[in-house]
Amino acid sequence: MASNRHVVITGAAGGIGRACVELYHQHGYRVWAIDQAQPDPPLPDGVIFIEADLAAAGEVDAVVDQLTQQQLGGHLHVLVNNAALQIAKPLAETSADEWDRVHAVNLRAPFLLARGLYPALAAAHGAVVNVSSVHAFATSADIGAYASSKGGLLALTRAMAIEFAKDGVRANAVLPGATDTPMLQAGLTRGHVQGSDAQQRKDDLAGKILLKRLATPEEIARSVYFLGDSEVSAYITGQSLVVDGGALARLSTE
Repeated sequence: MASNRHVVITGAAGGIGRACVELYHQHGYRVWAIDQAQPDPPLPDGVIFIEADLAAAGEVDAVVDQLTQQQLGGHLHVLVNNAALQIAKPLAETSADEWDRVHAVNLRAPFLLARGLYPALAAAHGAVVNVSSVHAFATSADIGAYASSKGGLLALTRAMAIEFAKDGVRANAVLPGATDTPMLQAGLTRGHVQGSDAQQRKDDLAGKILLKRLATPEEIARSVYFLGDSEVSAYITGQSLVVDGGALARLSTE
């Protein structure tokens, strides 16, 4: 059991973020959970929730100030940049404001948080885990803003690994494939009727994956935990861990 260790997790209200919060909490970490709305159901007792819209640079800076001046005690062992925004529409119909908001949440916020919390990460020889996506490698129509932000997050992860290594801070990325989360549900049902049609679309998606099922949020959280652990992954930095049930292993022409 880890003790006296601190973790900050964004996008903590549901899906992968909630699973990360619960896993780190179970392992004895003191958890700061960040999201734009109060979680429902509530997060486990002892988890410290901070409400913030990570699309607003000023709110990210305020979160950093709150953590560094009042709560972390100068040491942060893991930063999990998980918060994400997905807009499913053609690039030709995506507004500049929509593009900017997706990149603000998915790419700028991880940069601002890592920059602002860096002294605490360095003091603990901690780790940054950025939750990217398989869409950084292979993507689909009508999701260009999201895919480009996740590709940028991979490049940012490598830059972090290079620049942070001098202080013993590691940076890696987890690339989930199709995971049974509210974001996936929203993407599958956008423009389609609810009910059986939505379930059929989810089943069709699972059928295209080598393991013939979607990932659970808990499976992705375990990969995040692995890369954040300073013992079991101590010699891993600048890497991208794909967790997709084998989806990227098969040629699309098969």
